[in-house]
Amino acid sequence: MKKLIIASTSTIHGSGYLEYLLPTLQQHFKNCTEIVFIPFARPSGISHDEYTTIAKKAFATINIQVKGLHEFDDFSKALHNAQGIFTGGGNTFLLVSQLYKHNVMATLKQIINNGTPYLGTSAGSNICGLTMNTTNDMPIVYPPSFSTLGCISFNINPHYLDPDPSSTHKGETRETRIKEFHKFSSVPVVGLREGSWLNVIGNKITLEGNLAARVFEHNKTPYEVQPQHDFSNLN
Repeated sequence: MKKLIIASTSTIHGSGYLEYLLPTLQQHFKNCTEIVFIPFARPSGISHDEYTTIAKKAFATINIQVKGLHEFDDFSKALHNAQGIFTGGGNTFLLVSQLYKHNVMATLKQIINNGTPYLGTSAGSNICGLTMNTTNDMPIVYPPSFSTLGCISFNINPHYLDPDPSSTHKGETRETRIKEFHKFSSVPVVGLREGSWLNVIGNKITLEGNLAARVFEHNKTPYEVQPQHDFSNLN
């Protein structure tokens, strides 16, 4: 049975890394003494070791050890043996490129579908959808495919921002970009605001946190859903 936490972000304003999620993660990873961290997205270009250290410090507060996937000789074997898995945020293009380069995209999907608890934040959440096409990131590298894990039947837009009527910025809003996406795809998109996450247990997908999410379906007017909404039938 699938067990995923798909979070918009690792850090909310005024809070430390993963701090707002720690009570949820303590329950989510309750049977884990060590998890494997996938640092491939490298936010701000930091090294795999530097990124893993950040994750280690956060999980140490709930008595869970962390080892970076890059520290293992055999990535596939490490994932198969993992008690739990965390994929951090950063650049989704880089993350997806690396998962394909190391031939672990399919492995990761299999392991998650078999019930290994998974946490994704930002880029690590993007890859839970059918494709990475609704990421906010710059295409700094070119992955061999935009197809991702497909652990849920729709796409994610993490860090979703509402238009600011007082802003003088004339660039595209998130809603505009998602509408552009829907000119070429019928895949639904869920805009997750900061501090929100999806809790996936088997086939049930529940919106958690204190904020509504914005849902975009092909050829439909976008709409809001409230916390505890069940996305199981969104496809």
